[in-house]
Amino acid sequence: MVLGLGSMLGAGVFAAFGPAARAAGPSLLIGLGVAAVVAACNAASSARLAALYPSSGGTYVYGRERLGPAAGFLAGWAFVAGKLASCAAMAFTFGAYAWPAGARGLAIGAVIALVAVNLGGVAKTALVTRALVAVTVVALVVCVVAALGGGTVDGRQLSGVGDAGALDILRSAGFLFFAFAGYARIATLGEEVRDPARTIPRAIGIALTAVLAVYAVVGSAALLAVGAPALAASATPLRTAVEAGSLHGLGGVVRAGAAVAALGVLLSLITGIGRTAFAMAAAGDLPRPLAAVHERTRVPHVAEATVGAAVVAIVATADVRGAIGFSSVCVLAYYAVANASALTLRGSRAGTAVAALGLVGCIVVAAALPGQTLVAGAVALGVGAAAYAARRLLGARPATG
Repeated sequence: MVLGLGSMLGAGVFAAFGPAARAAGPSLLIGLGVAAVVAACNAASSARLAALYPSSGGTYVYGRERLGPAAGFLAGWAFVAGKLASCAAMAFTFGAYAWPAGARGLAIGAVIALVAVNLGGVAKTALVTRALVAVTVVALVVCVVAALGGGTVDGRQLSGVGDAGALDILRSAGFLFFAFAGYARIATLGEEVRDPARTIPRAIGIALTAVLAVYAVVGSAALLAVGAPALAASATPLRTAVEAGSLHGLGGVVRAGAAVAALGVLLSLITGIGRTAFAMAAAGDLPRPLAAVHERTRVPHVAEATVGAAVVAIVATADVRGAIGFSSVCVLAYYAVANASALTLRGSRAGTAVAALGLVGCIVVAAALPGQTLVAGAVALGVGAAAYAARRLLGARPATG
């Protein structure tokens, strides 16, 4: 449960309320609930699959085993593409909170620095992870206290909850889904806990409920303090909520907490994506050079450097709203494969129902995201599918000469 909380209480909460408020106004609180339900279904399906396939490859492995190599590749490709955008969003969040005037340049610098850390073989320790989570929690507590105690609270700011249309609420759910990223890591612990069939589902349920409660409190406090329009217009929505009132001096704590959380998540993401790209290259699903490992550091340096270059390119050309939306489209596609894989399992009607709800939820929420974002995600997935088809076609040709 604690590991799940640590995975979800990251920097996404500091950024996602802005685009969610732009999509649905105060009805983003309903979207938050929708995002939590989809996340719960995805995590439950992942837990069932992890019990059968205890591999770090996640849905990349589940798709290959249950639906075939093409589905596995699509999941892996969607994961890499979506998490690259997540890296960009975290870099933007760090830059916006740490130094708003030079946010983009600082974001690019952070990516380059953290890639250099990874290339040196330096890993983030469990102690550092716990410290980062503690800083995040403190920053969120300060945010709620300052927003509610700053003298700007107006109950009328929540009067519009429920007024938004279904499409707008689903769109806000798509943006807020980004803030739940990491929940399925609980499902990978099946080999390391007692009675995983009972423990894993309980841990998922408790952790998701706790995080939903935290996000609901934070979102409600921010809405009460400044209203949805102010949040929608800000690249740093929680900072905006804090600095609007008489306790604006606490804004520095929120800024520091957001910046530290973003750096921690960014470091973890860059490391994870590089390793996933390495695994896919080793399996022949990505170009073979990405499978190179440095002789001294044992780091997949080509994959890590390529990931860093891709993230820098996204940061240089996109914005945080586009990065969050694109990431959500791709990650929802990834979990759609997980739910489809879980539908092939037998022995649990409840599990089948959850997987079906998760699959439908992933598709509906992704389809509700802004058209430009949805098209970009579809194009990225299409490029991956075309590359996979071309590789299979060329590989199937008989040798000549």
